[in-house]
Amino acid sequence: MNSLALSTDLYELTMMAGYVTAGLTPRASFELYVRDLPRHRSFLVAAGLEQALDYLEALRFSEADIEHARSLPALQSVRGDFFDDYLRHFRFTGDVWAVEEGTPVFPPAPLLRVTAPLPEAQLVETALLAHVGFETSVASRAARVVRAAAGRAVVEFGARRAHGIEAGVLAARAAFVAGCAATSSVEAGRRFGIPVSGTMAHSWVTSFPDEITAFRAYAEVFGDRAVLLLDTYDTLAAARSIVASGLRPQAVRLDSGNLLALSRRVRAILDEGGLAGTQIILSGDLDEWRIEEIVRSGAPVDAFGVGAALSTASDAPSLGAIYKLVEIERNGADVPIMKRSVGKETRPGRKQVWRIVDGGMAIEDVIELADETIALPGVRPLLTRVMAGGKRVSPSPAAAGLRDRHRAALAELPEAVRRLEDPAPYRVRFGSALGGLLEQRR
Repeated sequence: MNSLALSTDLYELTMMAGYVTAGLTPRASFELYVRDLPRHRSFLVAAGLEQALDYLEALRFSEADIEHARSLPALQSVRGDFFDDYLRHFRFTGDVWAVEEGTPVFPPAPLLRVTAPLPEAQLVETALLAHVGFETSVASRAARVVRAAAGRAVVEFGARRAHGIEAGVLAARAAFVAGCAATSSVEAGRRFGIPVSGTMAHSWVTSFPDEITAFRAYAEVFGDRAVLLLDTYDTLAAARSIVASGLRPQAVRLDSGNLLALSRRVRAILDEGGLAGTQIILSGDLDEWRIEEIVRSGAPVDAFGVGAALSTASDAPSLGAIYKLVEIERNGADVPIMKRSVGKETRPGRKQVWRIVDGGMAIEDVIELADETIALPGVRPLLTRVMAGGKRVSPSPAAAGLRDRHRAALAELPEAVRRLEDPAPYRVRFGSALGGLLEQRR
């Protein structure tokens, strides 16, 4: 596995070199969170934690990394022992507290907290923001798409639209955690145990002298698992040719045209031809709004394939997640840190998020200082320790288990908060200790 130590912003390295050179290496705590919900989102779905922990456990500087860092103009004046001693023996030794993947979360609650020697906690900022920010955005969009489908399967089709092959693999994982049934990405299936699903391309059909020959050839190879793409030439004529030929595909896919009208007419053709068991899958630039319209119309659709809307989180491709210092050790005491920049102030101190549930329904979240407790019935902490001393506390959970947990956690949210249009706000407040500290610091 290639080293990822230099997969960071230059200023992380310059600050780390500065801290080490100045002897400023106390334990410090940083929190990763989102300031505000993106437009059209009423909640976020935490994701990307496993990739973040993989990165932290494997973080090392190879000899090639050290030599490249030494060659950077910005680091030319840094003492040699920073490279020869500190970087050569670098390991992440900190603790991480995080919200379980698949959990619905609400800004400005922290999704993750790192407590580590200051240079270590600083270096990992870029990678943690990239992993958690990206996958959380995809998972949040996927939860909306799955809801719009109203029980029909959603297959993540976005690998070819993603911003890079690895982004496509991780988007598939995040979408699955948030409720998608399968992915088209074979690598995501292998790596994370996600069911894989695919059909055929138009190039298969156009490679043959005529459409029905293409369909027969495909069915001969894949038998009753064949899914036939109907819209290469004439969608309705293709459906009629399937019936007339005696083929019995598992499903047919419609990828263009008036999907509402075509799905109804194709369903009628298939049913009249004795193919009531052949399903109809729709794809083609779908998102939650289009899917909701199709479902609301009563179109006879069994599943949806969704690409760019998921793999690029096209409605909110950047969540604006931030990673800020909230506490540092000075003279043996933990000192809360607060930034006062106008419009970008931070909230001091290590924090915990408490979810209060009444009658099986979440009614509010309380953000409080980590050393405080909230003694109420039906309350539970959302942040748990997932890494201690640079090592995972427990084995990595399977993606399927996270998906099940997501379904249960999402069901706790009020229906009004989950709806796509005009959702009700969810109550998030600061606890009394945090509120008091904020007042002292302002």
